[in-house]
Amino acid sequence: MSDDLDDLKRAFDAALPRADPDTRAEAIALAMKNFDRAQESDALARQTSEPTREGGVFRGARQMLANISNRGFLTATTAIAAVAMVALIPVLRDSQPPEPDIFIPGEGARTVLESAPVADPAPVVEEVPEAADVLTRDAPVVSTSRKFDPSVRQSGPVNQGRPMADPSPQPPAPPAGAARNRTIAPASPGAGGGISLETGVLNLKHSAPAPLPDPVIVQPEPNTEAFPEADDNPIKVTAESPVSTFSIDVDTASWAFIRNALNRGQLPPKDAVRIEEMVNYFSYDYPAPEGDAPFATHVGVSDSPWVEGTQIVHIGLQGILPEVRPPMNLVFLVDTSGSMNSADKLPLLKQSFRLMLGQLGENDTIAIVTYAGSAGLALEPTKATDRETILAALDQMHAGGSTAGQAGLQQAYATAAKMARDGDEDAISRVILATDGDFNVGISDPDDLKDFIAGKRDEGTYLSVLGFGRGNLDDATMQALAQTGNGIASYIDTLAEAQKVLVDQLTGALVPIADDVKIQVEWNPALVSEYRLIGYETRALKREDFNNDKVDAGEIGAGHQVTALYAITPVGSPARMTDPLRYAAGDAAPVADDTGELGFLRLRYKAPGEDISKLIETPIMADAAPLAEADWALAIAGFGQILRGSDLIGDWSMGDAIALAQGARGEDAFGYRQGAITLMRLAQSLQQ
Repeated sequence: MSDDLDDLKRAFDAALPRADPDTRAEAIALAMKNFDRAQESDALARQTSEPTREGGVFRGARQMLANISNRGFLTATTAIAAVAMVALIPVLRDSQPPEPDIFIPGEGARTVLESAPVADPAPVVEEVPEAADVLTRDAPVVSTSRKFDPSVRQSGPVNQGRPMADPSPQPPAPPAGAARNRTIAPASPGAGGGISLETGVLNLKHSAPAPLPDPVIVQPEPNTEAFPEADDNPIKVTAESPVSTFSIDVDTASWAFIRNALNRGQLPPKDAVRIEEMVNYFSYDYPAPEGDAPFATHVGVSDSPWVEGTQIVHIGLQGILPEVRPPMNLVFLVDTSGSMNSADKLPLLKQSFRLMLGQLGENDTIAIVTYAGSAGLALEPTKATDRETILAALDQMHAGGSTAGQAGLQQAYATAAKMARDGDEDAISRVILATDGDFNVGISDPDDLKDFIAGKRDEGTYLSVLGFGRGNLDDATMQALAQTGNGIASYIDTLAEAQKVLVDQLTGALVPIADDVKIQVEWNPALVSEYRLIGYETRALKREDFNNDKVDAGEIGAGHQVTALYAITPVGSPARMTDPLRYAAGDAAPVADDTGELGFLRLRYKAPGEDISKLIETPIMADAAPLAEADWALAIAGFGQILRGSDLIGDWSMGDAIALAQGARGEDAFGYRQGAITLMRLAQSLQQ
């Protein structure tokens, strides 16, 4: 059986033409000279993005050789040598094939190589300039001459932002008979360049390089987002200040904003974290009210997960949900300024209103007023069942123009008043302001704006605010206007959030069941040494405000829930943070503790449209059982305190919050709780 290597050798011997000995000797000498020159190092060798590893290219060659057999190696190298000899035969016979056109990067020119018989095989080598004379990406290419160095890693185009040499003086003309280079380039007379057939050196030069255009720098829009500034509620000594008073809050904007920030890979600013809105974003299994009461009051007590030796008092309110929703008069006040021209602003707003429209019926009426970019009444009062007309009005809204000078809010309220006069007398009137943060709605003075909204509220038209987009979201103003208008403030960053706010919770968002709801807790200093209200920093009221029916407070909508948490330290607990006073009698008021009351809860509220409040009173018993799903509320409250950087929860960590939330997730029909756990994990990673 014949040897494979012998067969391959005979095949190539038969295929290769014979060369005379002199020509063969010249070819071998020239090849050796070019090989020696290729091994030289270039003073301006191209930089690489990776450090040179020990061994260079030879290290890779050794690895390759180690992985193949001796027989395979001999066969492969013999084949490569044979192919190389076939390629060299036309050169050795003084007959060169035409070369392809060469494209010069960045200049739009082609270099054509005109070949002639080589009279003198000696290569033409240009001088290498000093290292300081280099080109950068932004400088025009004047001339370059480089030799290939196999020890330097090559990647990408020759002149892709790498230092290049500018040879000076110009190289001498090649001898007669050598390859001549001719450059075809528009508006570049006298330019020359090419590639030497013998050296492989690329040579580009241009007498009149075209100037590069000035770079276009796009300045990002300034971030003008604003949030209410408030310090965390402090620990209070019961003997010194036993009464705590605040207004309830059913807004959820803070949670949606936190979610948006974390999904962008950013931790939210401290002032954007309002713990009560985070806790109230989720629903809880509170029993419904009985009889004619608009809401039921529930109180529970449990051990604190944050600091050993402390407890949590959990207050939960559950609003009644009417069997039949009353008719609605809704006026959408839409910001159409130029800043709304973003996918998460006006387009998302339109989609959100489309979802909401599907929940309205023949007894509901809609009008649309726009301000800023486009002006005036975009949709006359129209029955909600006339979807074609309403959708056409939505489609015609476009963002553009400045934010100047229209009395958009006045026109919206005037439209609502007309709808109330012409429609059902039992209908609920509400203006829904949708904006990305520009509140130039026709009244510039903040106090005048609040007074105007408060006056319309007292006349029966409420105001809710929906925030869209990022960059100039004025959350502080959004919260203030919604509170003054007895409405909700929500931030909508996704269509899923629009589904939750404007579809799933539409009745609660639009139908009020109790106005000016206030909570006041008097703590018993015989059993409670310290207490702290968690959240509600922007909802604090004075003690005397509780009985003052002229002081505005929060609104509860149909089916709404309200959750409030107090951290308390029992008397005698080593977890107490403050020392007893030296000159106080036992640092506690002389109140007997045989009642078993930790404190006493009072609530005031007004029925919608009424001016006189009603009072509800409930004792807080020390032996009260924890409320259902209390651990979930505590996990979210702990999450919020970590985001705010609280130092009142000991060494409780994000990992502890995740573990508590996973154990308390329970039934999660729409995945909101699992989404919260995912955000906790994301925040944990961002903190690290």
